[in-house]
Amino acid sequence: MPSPSTTQSKSRKAKKGTVQVKNSNDRLQLVFSWQRKRYYFSTGLPDSPINRKLAEQKARQIELDFVSGNFDPSLDKYRPEVEQSQSQRKTPATPKLLDLWLQYMEYRTPNISPTTLNSTYEPVAAHIRKCKIDGLKNPLKFRTELLKATTESQARRSLMQISAACDWGLKHNLIQENPFSGMYLDMLQSKAPPPVAFTVEERDRIIAAFVNDSRPGTDYRHYAPFVKFLFWTGCRPCEAIGLRWGSVLPDCSRVHFHESIVEISGRKVRRKEDKTAVKRWFTCPDNLKELLQSIRPEHPDPEALVFPSPKGHSMTASNFRDRGWTAILSDLGLSMKEGIKMTPYNCRDTFITLQALQGHSSTTIARWVGNSSKIIEERYLDRMRLDHLRPTNI
Repeated sequence: MPSPSTTQSKSRKAKKGTVQVKNSNDRLQLVFSWQRKRYYFSTGLPDSPINRKLAEQKARQIELDFVSGNFDPSLDKYRPEVEQSQSQRKTPATPKLLDLWLQYMEYRTPNISPTTLNSTYEPVAAHIRKCKIDGLKNPLKFRTELLKATTESQARRSLMQISAACDWGLKHNLIQENPFSGMYLDMLQSKAPPPVAFTVEERDRIIAAFVNDSRPGTDYRHYAPFVKFLFWTGCRPCEAIGLRWGSVLPDCSRVHFHESIVEISGRKVRRKEDKTAVKRWFTCPDNLKELLQSIRPEHPDPEALVFPSPKGHSMTASNFRDRGWTAILSDLGLSMKEGIKMTPYNCRDTFITLQALQGHSSTTIARWVGNSSKIIEERYLDRMRLDHLRPTNI
């Protein structure tokens, strides 16, 4: 005859397929066996009559899942929703560098100009595609491949942009770290060519050459007003190309610079606001006012271009630069200065330099040309001051 203690022990043993509710350190625990494996599931609930009922409900759910074949061995199914979502939350798979960069480009596109997208962001994507190594998996080897694919200065710019993209990815939990942080600082930084200005005499010779051009076939007299405008306002060529009569006051006393036409991958695109997103008014001196009045139609269409091409369309900056500008300056022997090929953009350098020589402040000039006073100081005035300084004879 079995002893009372043995009988009592057998009565406490759970039947197969049942779930027991037990107290473990004052917390309710579900204990059961399934397919020869013992399970201990903590409900996290303190032992109380109400919580016992909740635990019993959970136990019956597990037993029903035994019968129906829906039991979840991971036990995630039986956890509270918050705890379940936390246990199922996995670290997202690290994207490839190209995927991350394309996401970053898409994020930045609404806030950057088409020119910046084309000239700064798309080349980075092209450089990444040239490298066989995924930069997020092996950043040092990627750097080596990048230097083989392009110049050091371009590689430096790409790594700087990639680092910014990784910082963005880190912020949005797309990656766990930025392996490119500071990497570009170890590489040689290319310097932008210094601003080179024409003298007053050279400027006037260029204007006169356009005004009087009479070469057989195509002559470039049509562009004389455009060239004068560049020299006399210091605006960017794309701003002059995109200027419409609606942005010029009827008496031609002021010009509103707030849009431009830029070339992107061979296409001309009208861009609202200027490069620095600063809408500015320019008060015309007498010579500029007379120029605009001389070419202004009697009743101009506000949407019509001030400086159209000979066929009445918008000018193509590269076409003008490579043909009319290059031809005229070559004839004058002014196509190169200080080892730098002169372009229509040097009209802007000329305006800024000549106005600075007249004593105008960097802040005033910056407002005229749509730039920062810091850039005017660093790129123009500092150089001019240094050119005029002489060591003290001691």
